[in-house]
Amino acid sequence: MKDIYQIIKRPIITEKSTTMKETMNKVAFEVDPRANKHEIKEAVEKLFNVKVLKVHTIKIKGKKKRLGRWEGKKKDIKKAIVTLRPGDRIEFFEGV
Repeated sequence: MKDIYQIIKRPIITEKSTTMKETMNKVAFEVDPRANKHEIKEAVEKLFNVKVLKVHTIKIKGKKKRLGRWEGKKKDIKKAIVTLRPGDRIEFFEGV
């Protein structure tokens, strides 16, 4: 198994993800593209001391960007939406 700090890269904090967190007790993370659902579940449970019920993963292709005649591409990412047990919470910004 990989290191848990390499599997979970960062939390995704957007308006939609904060609404999901408050209403459905789901949290979104950017994860390593090679990580599977079992590794993601174990990493979240060890890092935050919570119980994970479900893990949904989504692969997002990077958009093409252009600046004048130069063309580039943003990186591809893998996103995991983790459903937590009722009563468990992960707080990224406490007291805000």
